[in-house]
This record gives sequence, structure tokens and C-alpha cells, in this order.
Amino acid sequence: MTDNKTVFLDTAPLIYFLDNNVLYAEKMMRIFDSLLSNNDRLVSSVITAEEYLVYPLRTGNQQKVDVFFEFTADYGIDLIPVSLAIAKKAAYIRAAFPSFKSMDALQLAAAAETGCDLFLTNDKQLKQFEEIPCVTVDEWNMEGKEKG
Repeated sequence: MTDNKTVFLDTAPLIYFLDNNVLYAEKMMRIFDSLLSNNDRLVSSVITAEEYLVYPLRTGNQQKVDVFFEFTADYGIDLIPVSLAIAKKAAYIRAAFPSFKSMDALQLAAAAETGCDLFLTNDKQLKQFEEIPCVTVDEWNMEGKEKG
């Protein structure tokens, strides 16, 4: 890859990596290495922080809380706040895709409103949203494109 991209990271890929998921942690390491070596900009949203932090906070695992913030800082992942523009965009998304959950619509809206080129998720349903190419972890190849 030669074109720098802005890649939005949905919550699941971060969980896979940070929680050392048996099926996906190694692949996520390769994906992060590929993105960073290409100098791609990595973004997520405060929704990801909320979704990830629930379990560590519920179980009193402060180390996992700290690791999340260290990881986002070390990898330069911008955590986008939810603005009124993002909330409005999410409402439009949910109106168009009634099966989408609110959090998913907010994530997609944050990616769209911040000009992301790619949305990395593992929720195949979100591929219905065609404003931004959505690629699942399963589909990812080392060029950051869908297999095919």
C-alpha cells in the first residue's frame, strides 16, 4: 500500500488484540503492524472506550483499564468524541438500517463524519452501510483490502 488512509477501528478488533483473543490476536497484531508501517491514521471513538472498559471496571481490573489507554496512546489512536453532527448522522443511519444497534450507528457516523477511508470491524451486517468501505477482520488481507 502506498496511499495513507484514515482507518476507523470498531470495538471488536481492539478487544481481540487487547484481550489476546485466541482466534484473532495474532492477526490483529499483523493488521496493526501493517497500518502503522504505512503511516495510516488510526481512529476510534469514545464509544469504543465505553464498550471496552465495562468488563474491566465491572471485575475491578484496573490493569486492563490502564492498558487500554496506554495502547491507544502508544498507537496514536484518536478517540473521537460524539458530537451533535455524529448523533444526527447516526440517527440517519439507524433510520436507513433499522437492524443496526445505536452503538454501531454511532461508530459508523463517527467514521463518516471524520472522513475515514475504511471501517475495520468484525460485524458483517455493517457492510450494508456503503458510505465507507467496511472490512471485517476475517476479510482483511495485508493490503488492507477485502479478500477476493
